[in-house]
Order: sequence, then C-alpha cells, then structure tokens
Amino acid sequence: MLTFPNIHPAKTGKNIAVLTSGGDAPGMNATIRAVVRYGLAQKCKVYGIIRGYSGLLEGNMTELVASSVANIIQRGGTILKTDRCEAFYKKSVRKEAVHILKRLGINALVVVGGDGSFTGAHLMEEETGFPVLGVPATIDNDIAGTEDTIGFDTAVNTAIEAIDRIRDTASSHDRIFLVEVMGRNSGFIAIQVGMGGGAETVILPEKKESIEAICRTI
Repeated sequence: MLTFPNIHPAKTGKNIAVLTSGGDAPGMNATIRAVVRYGLAQKCKVYGIIRGYSGLLEGNMTELVASSVANIIQRGGTILKTDRCEAFYKKSVRKEAVHILKRLGINALVVVGGDGSFTGAHLMEEETGFPVLGVPATIDNDIAGTEDTIGFDTAVNTAIEAIDRIRDTASSHDRIFLVEVMGRNSGFIAIQVGMGGGAETVILPEKKESIEAICRTI
C-alpha cells in the first residue's frame, strides 16, 4: 500500500491556475477535479488554462467552479486540452509567462504533465520564484520521486488487453508478433506489459540489443 508523507504547503495563494501539458494521460481529468475541489475548499479561486503552456502564453484561461468539473472523473483525455510548447524552452518566454500570470492576478500554478512539462515548470520557478506545483501525469512513468505516475497503470492494462487478443492469433497460426508500446525513452510500460502478457523477449530503450541476440531468445 502506498503511503504519503505529511506535506505542509510552503506557499499558498488566493488565485490558483491549473494546466495540463504534454501527452494526455488517463486520470488528468480526475486530477483537475481534485485541484478545483480542494482549491475551492480552501477559499481559493481556481482558473483553468486552456491548451497547456501555449494557452498560458496567450492568457487563455477560464474560472473553474464545482460544476465545471462535474461528471469528468471517468473521462479520458483532459477537459483543459493540452499542447507541446517548444517556445517554453526559452528563458525569456518563461519569464513572460510569469508576467502574464501576475497580470491576471494568479498567485500559484499547478502543472499536470510529464518530464518535459516538469522541466519547464521547475525552470520557471527556479528562475522567477513564482510558486509552481507539479502533479506527475504521464503513461511513460519517467518522473522521479513517484512509484506510479497518473496514467501508467491504465496504459499497461490497455496494452495487455490488446496483447491477449494478439496471442490468440499468434497461437492459432504459430506466428511471432512484435508488439511496440509507448514510453519514449523509458521501458517501464514495456517491461510491465511483457511480464503481464507473457512475452518471450522484452526490448527496452535503456538496453541496446542486436537483432541476432533477440532472435536467439525466441
């Protein structure tokens, strides 16, 4: 069973903004709902930024109330939309993003995303001192400090369900199937799906394998 430490917030604000960034992950909507409901319980106003960091740079946000996040917990994707913003790699752009947040009266930002999103969030707080909280949500499970990121378990189970059907065909025809799963540079999905699906061989991005070595194991 997972246990969580007692974390006392060092920085709080009356107005909080939340955005989802990078690849969408199952559970993002549940996270948005939790941020909004908890924020409202703390007497804060909560604003949703539409389309990640790109939306932030455009000042595209809307106030979220309890009814805004009703009936979304079971839905995939993200109601706030998402995007990959290459402009956010620039220090000057991150500085401008903070200016936008301050002009709109936002005191703190919650970023729901993966490795790239967290890099931008970390640099923005480090460079400007603006309070940023990261919630790890990526099927790749490549965020340090958390056992399972939001979306990882669903991704693994979805892949295993597909492989269960592929195994029927492989058995019927005595064929070998090469199944590729997502994960970018991280092999967490591959190793979990390989174990759960009964793969003969699992090829991971962290380990170099030759075609000859793979063939010998099959």
